[in-house]
Amino acid sequence: MNNGRGEAEVLATFNDGYQYSKTKLEESLRQLMTLKPAKSSKDTAALKREDVDLIVNELGIPRSHAEKALLESGGDLEKTLRALVMS
Repeated sequence: MNNGRGEAEVLATFNDGYQYSKTKLEESLRQLMTLKPAKSSKDTAALKREDVDLIVNELGIPRSHAEKALLESGGDLEKTLRALVMS
């Protein structure tokens, strides 16, 4: 949405003169979304909820990190825990 003068809507202007415009940010976001493959719900559905809960509760990491670690280790809880503890 523009401000009626044919210019991009400015979201923020900083002391150094740089500005963030809404159209440029939206364009950048669209480009990033096409580059990054979406996480398949089928992948996370294959994970055991109890395994994810155990990792989140015991190691205190975010659920998304626990799911990613489980996916990387093929859903093997023991392998996932070893990898997370050693890193």
